[in-house]
Amino acid sequence: MAIEWCEADQVFHLFNGNVSYLIQLVHGKYPAHLYWGKRVRVLQPSSILAFKGRAFSPTSEPEDPKFSLDTLPQEYPAFGNGDFREPAYQLLSHDGSTITEFVYDSHEIRKGKPSLKGLPSSYIEDDSEAETLVITMVDSKLGIGLNLMYTIYRNLDVITRSVSFEHLGSHTVEIHKCMSMSVDFHQSDWGWLHLHGTWARERHIERRPLHHGIQSISSARGASSHQHNPFVALLSKNTTEEYGDVYGVSLVYSGNFQASIEVDPFETTRLSIGINPFEFIWQLNPGETFQTPETLMVYSSEGLGGMSRTFHKLLRTRVCRGVYRDQSRPILINNWEATYFNFNEKKLKDIADAAKGLGIELFVLDDGWFGRRDNDKSSLGDWVVNKKKLPHGLAGLADYVEKKGMKFGVWVEPEMVSPDSDLYRRYPDWCLHVPGRSRTLSRNQLVLDLGRREVCDFLLETMTSIFTSAPISYVKWDMNRNMTEAGSAALPPERQKETAHRYMLGLYWILRKLTERFPQILFESCSGGGGRFDPGMLYYMPQTWTSDDTDAVERLKIQYGTSIVYPAITMGAHVSDVPNHQTGRMTPLKMRCHVAMAANLGFELNIDKLGSKDKTVVHDQISLYHQIKEIILFGDLYRLLNPFAGMDTAWMYVKPNREQAVVFYYKILAMPNPPFFRLKLRGLNPNFKYKINSGEQLYYGSELMQIGLAMPLIKKDYTSFIFQIEAI
Repeated sequence: MAIEWCEADQVFHLFNGNVSYLIQLVHGKYPAHLYWGKRVRVLQPSSILAFKGRAFSPTSEPEDPKFSLDTLPQEYPAFGNGDFREPAYQLLSHDGSTITEFVYDSHEIRKGKPSLKGLPSSYIEDDSEAETLVITMVDSKLGIGLNLMYTIYRNLDVITRSVSFEHLGSHTVEIHKCMSMSVDFHQSDWGWLHLHGTWARERHIERRPLHHGIQSISSARGASSHQHNPFVALLSKNTTEEYGDVYGVSLVYSGNFQASIEVDPFETTRLSIGINPFEFIWQLNPGETFQTPETLMVYSSEGLGGMSRTFHKLLRTRVCRGVYRDQSRPILINNWEATYFNFNEKKLKDIADAAKGLGIELFVLDDGWFGRRDNDKSSLGDWVVNKKKLPHGLAGLADYVEKKGMKFGVWVEPEMVSPDSDLYRRYPDWCLHVPGRSRTLSRNQLVLDLGRREVCDFLLETMTSIFTSAPISYVKWDMNRNMTEAGSAALPPERQKETAHRYMLGLYWILRKLTERFPQILFESCSGGGGRFDPGMLYYMPQTWTSDDTDAVERLKIQYGTSIVYPAITMGAHVSDVPNHQTGRMTPLKMRCHVAMAANLGFELNIDKLGSKDKTVVHDQISLYHQIKEIILFGDLYRLLNPFAGMDTAWMYVKPNREQAVVFYYKILAMPNPPFFRLKLRGLNPNFKYKINSGEQLYYGSELMQIGLAMPLIKKDYTSFIFQIEAI
């Protein structure tokens, strides 16, 4: 790993064993993108760019008529002084102009990787893991410094990028747009892939060819959203799970974002991602600095599977933090779908008793334990135990659970307030709102203004009080609505469009403080399920409730799509009752277990009402999960059969040493008189001999990967199998 600066060629080369990224200073002023991809050795990097005068492409260098910013592949482009394509940033100066002229000023190459003030980011544990390049550009008229920061990891095919604007001048400047990265590729024959959805259908895969013009995804909901994940990938033609060049970018941010791809008439492609510029303006005063969120950039020459495995390792080991980062998670029972709001202490103890008898390790008390919370119409903000339901408080229930040999967890939704609450009656201006306008309700609640320090202080101390009131080992942190009337009573009119980003900075501040105060708590983030499943939240909470949809069939698509970026250890997955509460579908308990076991296993049903046969199934599947969970949570994922393409789904996890693997196979609908089918495995050592499910028959790894594993003939809908593979 290194970052080299060749002064003769004016070229920066960032590289490790597998990846290269090259930047050239053109005319000593303009950072131009030369290359990003498989590791290269270059003798003449300055010859990569070709220049030609193009009609209606103006030049800002009169002595070089072939040069134009409109055709230069730039590292961080602006609009208005020659480049007519989508800009990476836009500033408004005090004279009303948006024209900027940032040119190269200096650069610094240093060991390690700095953190980003106030924002989550990937990290290192030793300076030898990474090197960082900072290119400083200056607009002398505005008095603004622009710092382009690049970090390359030694042992991961990852480059990270972010940008900071430093005000060195004397007049306030408004930032109207500030992408975290922009890359100009020298070709356009790509496909692109993103993850779309809605509540209960999160992160479905969509893949299509690029077209001329702009294509983009975004969120303006105040959260990264159910609708679009802050991730996009460019794919070479005919890319598969195993083959093809893939360029994936993921934003370490949980708020409004935009990812944009533009193909111009000369078949170049501009890819950018960052804070959504819609409804965003930030005032930058003299002496202040504005930092953009970080982008994680992954290149793979081994198809989508290779990209995913790199993201998985990066997120699992260098984005997620805390004592649970490298630990398997406890198997939990959540009372929500078993009781909803209708419970008392006895009912909860009955569930805990049954759960302990089946081998479950953590009891989680969901919504309804505080205030007058008998439905979703009141009490958010009033975080006081409802003694009618829990006469001995959280501590009494937690002590009971702990005496059973289980851990105790609790649900909270701190970012919200109910109009019917003591908190709202006392502080009605603490929510996001616009004076004189109606306050739109969603799920009968409003959003607290986390851009206000007094609100953040209140939430920090209130949650601290809850988390110290009982032996709490797990917290499910929910957020069940998006922003409307996104205004703040604490900001002047000219700063109202800072509200959404200030909210995220406030949330991150709270989460940093809480995770520092309570390092022993496993935090799971939730937003109506998977509405805020992003690297920003994973930095503070190492797992996310994947979706409110617990139907086993729908979860195959949701978990498959989620795995494009996120590892199994970050996904919460529960076994729920049937008919399923979201779809009404009836699926066998064994299949429901097998789907949830491909992530962090949990249960969410009337477990104390199960019959003896079902209890045996649960007990046996929990025992099996204990045998295989280390492979699932810390192994390499290989997606084998795509649920979006047919009635069969399969994936497998392989230990890094390739000595053990677990294969999951799911059949949705059976076929009459079916053909024989062999499932080709991946990721094994071709020369190892393996046994399957402790059988006596042996198979070479090459045999299982090239010829395949014979699948049973299936005559029943909703059937699943798990195969344990072990080298001898």
